[in-house]
Amino acid sequence: MLKKIQPAQDPSELPAQLGNKTECALLGFVLGLEKSYQTVRDDMPEEMFTRVYTFNSVRKSMSTVVPRQGGGYRLFTKGASEIVLKKCAFIYGRDGHLEKFTREMQDRLVRNVIEPMACDGLRTISIAYRDFVPGKAEINQVHIDGEPNWDDEEYIVNNLTALCVVGIEDPVRPEIYGWCNLILAFNLNSQVPDAIRKCQRAGITVRMVTGDNINTARSIASKCGILKPGDDYLILEGKEFNRRIRDASGNVQQHLLDKVWPKLRVLARSSPTDKYILVKGIIDSKCTESREVVAVTGDGTNDGPALKKADVGFAMGIAGTDVAKEASDIILTDDNFSSIVKAVMWGRNVYDSIAKFLQFQLTVNVVAVIVAFIGACAVQDSPLKLKALKVFKEKAVQMLWVNLIMDTLASLALATEMPTSDLLLRKPYGRTKPLISRTMMKNILGQGIYQLTVIFSLLFVGDIMLDIPTGRGAEFGAGPTEHFTIIFNTFVMMTLFNEINARKIHGQRNIFEGFFTNPIFYSIWIGTMAAQVVIIQFGGQAFSTHELSLDQWLWCLFFGFGTLLWGQVVTTIPTRKLPKILSWGRGHPEEYTEAINLGEEKFDSDSDKKPRAGQILWIRGLTRLQTQKESPTKIVELGKAESDPSFQRQASRCHLKDKNG
Repeated sequence: MLKKIQPAQDPSELPAQLGNKTECALLGFVLGLEKSYQTVRDDMPEEMFTRVYTFNSVRKSMSTVVPRQGGGYRLFTKGASEIVLKKCAFIYGRDGHLEKFTREMQDRLVRNVIEPMACDGLRTISIAYRDFVPGKAEINQVHIDGEPNWDDEEYIVNNLTALCVVGIEDPVRPEIYGWCNLILAFNLNSQVPDAIRKCQRAGITVRMVTGDNINTARSIASKCGILKPGDDYLILEGKEFNRRIRDASGNVQQHLLDKVWPKLRVLARSSPTDKYILVKGIIDSKCTESREVVAVTGDGTNDGPALKKADVGFAMGIAGTDVAKEASDIILTDDNFSSIVKAVMWGRNVYDSIAKFLQFQLTVNVVAVIVAFIGACAVQDSPLKLKALKVFKEKAVQMLWVNLIMDTLASLALATEMPTSDLLLRKPYGRTKPLISRTMMKNILGQGIYQLTVIFSLLFVGDIMLDIPTGRGAEFGAGPTEHFTIIFNTFVMMTLFNEINARKIHGQRNIFEGFFTNPIFYSIWIGTMAAQVVIIQFGGQAFSTHELSLDQWLWCLFFGFGTLLWGQVVTTIPTRKLPKILSWGRGHPEEYTEAINLGEEKFDSDSDKKPRAGQILWIRGLTRLQTQKESPTKIVELGKAESDPSFQRQASRCHLKDKNG
């Protein structure tokens, strides 16, 4: 991509930078000197370059060889200050005279200039050059008789003449651009501190892995909230990191890595290999109760292995290379860290929506099955399976309506809740956390007991209570009765009101919070209520219903509204005192997850020991339900589990766009 700076359309705004931020900053420096970089580009297009030594994590610098006026060649080099300065043998002093660049001068420059700039959060870049001339050579030039051996990089990029050291600032904006373990790889901006604060509050550990100087990395990490005063966390350089995690033979040892990564927050002067080792080490670690889930951000080609290894790989849509995008799972079209926070919110919201629907549906299923079974055994007829006209072949029309409420309409109503910031106030769900928690099971059983008590009371003594003819023992083919119509209507009312209860799955008391912020929910709820009135009053033989009086309707509404009151009673029961056996849907052992991801290679060839296809499909389905999406380069560790790799790798690539970005 051609780097350039575009003038701002609004005079109050800064010029727009297109391309690599470091190179754009250098172009801005040229403009600040009232020079035109475009003139230089026109005079020396890329086609005239003799040789380019591209930037990589090993060189930490970039060098370009161009033809020199008067003959010969000139090498320009820019890169990390401490790397480039070590290759310099000359420097222009304060008066502009050429001087020998001694080790003492280099140490003094690092101590008095580079380190203070780095401590202020500036990324320092050194710029140097070297001339190769065919004629008489100056002290800092090299005489050549022919074409130099450009493949001998160690000789070519050496004995340079230092020109200057510049400091580049990544202003901490409200949202993070560019990043850190999430692992991050953005340019920082002012929404960053707020976004990182939200991640930390949500149980997400943010780590920064960068190639910058350790002082620069520490300063930036402090500004954006990764490091806080008084924190007892590790800030390491790549060399020290490798020294701590490798044995005497130079091999990475997991037990040594487990002593480092839990407290590591900033890894500076690191290579792509260091990032990959860190990601793999966190994923393979067994020092926590359940395996950590790691998300990595990156934009460069070298970030590919780490992006692919991570449970979730985030690539930059603007600054990212094609290799990084291909290796990632999610592409951030605005290169905005805040979009990850939104992804986590949406992931948790999807998980909660599934849990809400399951809580509601299981309650309806439990009650309907028990009523149908006991009713058939006790009174030779089910109150919820009334016979319709003969042309319907005794189809359970009422149960079809109940299933429509329970499945289609309820799923639309409960799955359309928009994510709120409250979702980030909770810790992540564990990888093996039961899909149906003890709180949910408490609600299911509590509501089931209430509804069964009401329905069986109406079935066996309702005719006496309401002074109506009994519907028990009716002859085959007899018309609809008030008795069974009241039971059916009461069941639907309790189901409808319990749908409001089902909106809360974490024991919240205010079940109406956010009720009117979801028009789809209350529209479906009101529409279902209206349809039920029509079915009862005008359904007749088609729905096996009998018209009810106002008093009878009030009784049905009273029992339905009672589910809300009973829900408050159930909420007071301490969840922690309930046995863990009441939870359901706990994650499967890690080896089954590996079998899904790796194609069962690690299992014995004996078919009896392999997970069956049905098991694999079941585990995949369950992990999908339990999955949610909760780079200098940076890492996001979604606590105990925000997402599952088996799901992430199969998910289609998403593009997240911040509406305000």
